[in-house]
Amino acid sequence: MRAFHMSWFAFFLCFFAWFGIAPLMKAVRAEMSLTPDQIGWLIIGSVSVTVFARLAIGWLCDRVGPRLCYTWLLVLGSLPVMGVGFAQDFETLLIFRLAIGAIGASFVITQYHTSVMFAPNVVGTANATTAGWGNLGGGVTQFAMPFVMTTVFVGAFGFSDYWGWRASMIAAGAVCFLTGIAYYFLTQDTPEGNLKPLRAEGKLPPANSTNGTFLEACRDPRVWVLFVIYGACFGVELTINNVAALHFADNFDMNMATAGLAAAAFGLMNLFARSLGGYFGDVFGGRSGLKGRVLWLFAALFAEGLALMLFSQTTGALVLAIPALIVFSLFTQMSEGATFSVVPFINKKCLGSVAGIVGAGGNAGAVAAGFLFKTETTWWPTAFLILGGIVTGVSFLAFLVRFAPEAETAARTEFEHARGERVGDLLPSAA
Repeated sequence: MRAFHMSWFAFFLCFFAWFGIAPLMKAVRAEMSLTPDQIGWLIIGSVSVTVFARLAIGWLCDRVGPRLCYTWLLVLGSLPVMGVGFAQDFETLLIFRLAIGAIGASFVITQYHTSVMFAPNVVGTANATTAGWGNLGGGVTQFAMPFVMTTVFVGAFGFSDYWGWRASMIAAGAVCFLTGIAYYFLTQDTPEGNLKPLRAEGKLPPANSTNGTFLEACRDPRVWVLFVIYGACFGVELTINNVAALHFADNFDMNMATAGLAAAAFGLMNLFARSLGGYFGDVFGGRSGLKGRVLWLFAALFAEGLALMLFSQTTGALVLAIPALIVFSLFTQMSEGATFSVVPFINKKCLGSVAGIVGAGGNAGAVAAGFLFKTETTWWPTAFLILGGIVTGVSFLAFLVRFAPEAETAARTEFEHARGERVGDLLPSAA
């Protein structure tokens, strides 16, 4: 449970810092005289490097374990977060936004760590909850960063706006650095201990046994189907985190703080929505096996696409926009939870590589979607409509994720065994 709580909290901070600049973009845009095209490149840049970072970190988790991976990612990733506070123009801001994207790989470590720590009958719920509570950082940052800037640094300490948003980013980076140190001392790689001593004792295969696992994952077409599917849910979430505050500020005539609160309605649904996606994945998995998990994934993603198209039609009517945004957020995050209720069953021998590739799909989707928003904000509702149509179409790819009969049988046996052990723990002792 220490791994559970440390992994979601670390991911929360990474997400908070990753998108910390987004709700402050109105001030940054005014100070640096950024054009719509430049803002679009900042949106794309913030999620592009994460594609490659997630591919690498999944393989690295298989090799050295999640504890060391998270420690170094948090420590090194904190540097560009703080570096944003020293940006003086578009070029330096873009460089730091590119570098910050690496901390988005934290998601893969979180999913890997909970996958190895929890049994098959609850792994979907565990994965979805740690990821959902981590993604919550994208919602909290929408109102917390404007508050930190305007109330703490500008109001209480008397900083100018110029230094207010910079100090806010430096503070976010410092917290990430400290959490990296804590992760090293408070967690372990597996329920039995850390990878290095377990390998030395012969309880686990040597590190070189992971050679070839990435290529094995790449050869499985189901992995690439889930890559695209995750781009249609998590990629959409990343895009909304980047554009929501500016969308509400410009298209609903709000100030920075109020727009941040409106945008936060999307991210705050992660408190429970992604967990629901994983929970229902476990429920349908218990009733209908791996096929049930896949059918649930299709249904959630299909509903997400319809809800996004509905949200696109609410411009100017805030009383309709917020409820539509909440419904859209619900299905987006349930789709993410549903995806990673399937991932642990694709190939257990290369779990890290599978999680890394699928996770990278989320950022690849965000990069692709970002090109729709390299325009004036008045066109963004049309971009939402197009994006919703794409998501709806992608949902049908879920039917390509199929499992062999022996895989279904093995998953059913593991599920029943885990559930039986849990029931046995709850029953009173015969003595």
